[in-house]
Amino acid sequence: MKIELLAPAPNLACGIEAINHGADAVYIGGPRFGARASACNSVDDIRSLCSYAHIFGARVYVALNTILFDDELAEAESLIRRLYEAGADALIIQDMGITRMDIPPIALHASTQADNSSVEQVLSLERAGFSQVVLARELSLDEIRAITSRTSIIPEVFIHGALCASLSGRCYISAAKCKRSANRGECAQYCRLPWTWTDAKGLVIAHNRHLLSLKDLNRSDDLEAMIDAGVRSFKIEGRMKGMSYVKNTTAWYRRQIDAILSRRPDLSRSSRGTVSLAFEPHPDNSFNRSFTTYLLHQRPARPTTPLTPKFAGRPAGSVREVRADSIVVENHPKLNNGDGLVFFNDANRLEGFRINRAEGSLIYPHKMPRLRPGAKLFRNHDQEWEAMLDKPSASRKLAVDILLAETSDGYSLSLVDESGHSAEALLAVPIKEVALSDPAPNIRRQLSKLGDSPFEASSIRIETSGPRFIPSSLLGRLRRRAVGLLTQNILDAYVRPCRIPALSPVGPGLSDAPAALNVSNREARRFYSERGATDIRPAFELSPDPDLPLMLVKHCLRFEQGWCPRVHRQASPFTEPFYLRNGSVRLRIEFDCPNCRMALY
Repeated sequence: MKIELLAPAPNLACGIEAINHGADAVYIGGPRFGARASACNSVDDIRSLCSYAHIFGARVYVALNTILFDDELAEAESLIRRLYEAGADALIIQDMGITRMDIPPIALHASTQADNSSVEQVLSLERAGFSQVVLARELSLDEIRAITSRTSIIPEVFIHGALCASLSGRCYISAAKCKRSANRGECAQYCRLPWTWTDAKGLVIAHNRHLLSLKDLNRSDDLEAMIDAGVRSFKIEGRMKGMSYVKNTTAWYRRQIDAILSRRPDLSRSSRGTVSLAFEPHPDNSFNRSFTTYLLHQRPARPTTPLTPKFAGRPAGSVREVRADSIVVENHPKLNNGDGLVFFNDANRLEGFRINRAEGSLIYPHKMPRLRPGAKLFRNHDQEWEAMLDKPSASRKLAVDILLAETSDGYSLSLVDESGHSAEALLAVPIKEVALSDPAPNIRRQLSKLGDSPFEASSIRIETSGPRFIPSSLLGRLRRRAVGLLTQNILDAYVRPCRIPALSPVGPGLSDAPAALNVSNREARRFYSERGATDIRPAFELSPDPDLPLMLVKHCLRFEQGWCPRVHRQASPFTEPFYLRNGSVRLRIEFDCPNCRMALY
């Protein structure tokens, strides 16, 4: 059974490095219609990424996961054709209107924006021709197992990165308050803002706190449990993150998954090539809001970061003394010139400063902060770490067996890679020279110079009728020709996944079609109508519904305070309904206890 590590590709360079650092697949935004509007890439860049990834049997998925309006259908259809011609392996989509387009047989994956949280929804997508589905982040291990036990679609689960407070696809606050739709790739991140929480009488429960800002996912310790629950694709969030984040998190999860595969003969990687790292990856070193497994096992007591939605970093000691232009730090790791340090000030807000010069325990800030002795410091920018990851930090190679053989009119060089792909290059020489000394060391040295190619020599054999002198320049030319041929042969042999045929909309377990949300075009309406949906709702962006919650949240403020009537059996000392306010934005909270979630109106 093949296991896939799926990494983000904010751009072409990051995508290539994700492959180098161990990704079995990457996902990337195209020129338009991706749920990260600021992470767009040209079709030519996607073509280049596909060419690189496919050498290693790795796949490239293009996120085309916004809802589409009627006047955009033709442009989206044309773009999909171009993406298919560029070599894309699959589309990640939210808008079901795409399934009715006249497009090539490209595989379809259902975005998490499609609210894939129930067996019924996933069964419906499977029958509609989807081969992979990104399950909702809010699902527990038991809920994942319940879905995978009843479907054959490949389940994809987020394992690392940012968490949205609202259920994906069910957040309309940006569209309502500033005309920036999350379902159109323009989320304004209201969940990261500070909110003041009051009750019906105006009493303040919490003031200016990031009450909806969730910690980041880190499910490093749960990978094998998720495999046993049926998960086959492990996804790292991060199409808005930088190169060092992509390198570090991809390498970290490659190691964690490989450790499982090494003791599980029933499992294997879904791509090829050996990854060599020049650093020790660790998730704490990259941007995070501290970590949670969220709802995978049970509801966490406090999944939020109420003081800040920013990256505080790792502990960096405490302040022993504050001088006129410097600070004495104790119990600190090695600090470097250029490091970024942060601390929580007297108002419990995060402040930061840059180290201009570090001399052991004495640091000279670029600008002196207002610090007190005893203040705890954290490092959120490690200059030495970032400088290391700015350099080449990993390589990925396919092992090849090399054979140099003598022919009637010259020599042949044959390459066979670890998957059995092969190529042969020929070199005609007018006269075969006899070597005066053993030529084998030089021949092996020249043939092993595979440099920036995706190959490394596993073995080199020389089969000639006697010691032959072959100039290094000719060996280099023969080697380059064979490498080019093998690379092309691998790409020619690559087989892309195809879209699976759609089945009848009606089938076992589909007595009630899931509600059709975010319907923004005629083709999506027809899709849901054909599948028996009776609750087809126009997209909020087209027809704002005042009765629709602006956010639907599994995180519960009442639970976090110990006031859950089902678990804690303790009433709050405040009067409901509760409200959240940020500036002119005021939200009313309603608690949906049967479904264990909050709705914000």
